[in-house]
Amino acid sequence: MHKTAIRKGLARCPRCNKLQPATDNYMRCSRCHAFFYQRHPRSLQYTLAWTISALIMFVPANFFPIMIYYELGVADPMTILAGIDSLIDSGMFPIAFIVFTASFFVPLAKLCGLIFLVLATYQKITFSPVYSGKIYRVVDSLGPWSMLDVFVVALSGALVKFGIFTNVQPASGATYFTLMVVFSMFAAHSFDPRLLWDKKNND
Repeated sequence: MHKTAIRKGLARCPRCNKLQPATDNYMRCSRCHAFFYQRHPRSLQYTLAWTISALIMFVPANFFPIMIYYELGVADPMTILAGIDSLIDSGMFPIAFIVFTASFFVPLAKLCGLIFLVLATYQKITFSPVYSGKIYRVVDSLGPWSMLDVFVVALSGALVKFGIFTNVQPASGATYFTLMVVFSMFAAHSFDPRLLWDKKNND
């Protein structure tokens, strides 16, 4: 059985890292006087709720146009996947790869990873907490990569200046995509990875 701080009646302050006797789940550090939770209350419930919300936003984010391009006054609504296909047809393979990674693969991989972590903690999946912890670190590190879409917006503005498009306007898909990114960040922040080790000790 793994020796963890909670099994020894100890708690670590996340601000100053002081290890001290655990008096309750909600504690105050004896060194820096910061308040903290020994385990985040309802961590799995919040994580699952935010993840489901992000999954719901993922559908319209890819179904509805994310931008509307105007070329010679003709509107051309474009979804994320249609934009990737258009970039490939134009020979812009590196940019198409960036858009696919940032707009489709990374968000979907992050949401699948969060669902896996919740199921692993709920004891629906038997998996080593060491590898589950590595999956959590990967999921947590994926957050900033979703902001690569800012690069796509900047690129679209550059294309307008160079005269390839006469105008570019964001569409409803951009709103859903933003909500999906925000909800997935909340989901990752809500998950307490220490629960993976608690689950291992209770097996």
